[in-house]
Amino acid sequence: MHLPQMPRTNIRWLWLSAFVIVADQASKLALVSTLKSFQVMPLMPHLNLVHMQNTGAAFSMFDRAPAAVFILLCAVVSVAILTWLRRHPHGQTLTAAAFTLILGGALGNAVDRAMRGYVVDFVDFYVGHWHFAAFNLADSAITLGAGLLVLEMLLDWRRARRSGAAENGGEG
Repeated sequence: MHLPQMPRTNIRWLWLSAFVIVADQASKLALVSTLKSFQVMPLMPHLNLVHMQNTGAAFSMFDRAPAAVFILLCAVVSVAILTWLRRHPHGQTLTAAAFTLILGGALGNAVDRAMRGYVVDFVDFYVGHWHFAAFNLADSAITLGAGLLVLEMLLDWRRARRSGAAENGGEG
């Protein structure tokens, strides 16, 4: 009996989302069990661990919005990413990796909002008295995923320019 072969999709990249969620939650659990709220632990010059509670979005924007708003937004983004992963063919590696990093980060922070009502942030980079907004591994995954999407767009633009130049006899 010969079963028809299912087309390979980018769903296979979901392992990366799962890894991000587990690593994010494990790091937050370790931090919460080590530091009290707002406690700071210097690690090296320009880097602290700090136990922050972020009720807002990036850089604490919309900090008065209820956690349910962010969870709903995460659900919408998650459905969109899962739909893209299912519908697009295998081979779009950079975009698939980017989307699964974003998905894992969004879900990692959504778990915090659902369990705690806020997101635990703990990485504190600073120079002198200036501190960058505290963040976590989920935020890092989202940022890396967004960066990979920008890189993919730049590579697509470059390929299109080269393709257009080749079609025009090398001009372009």
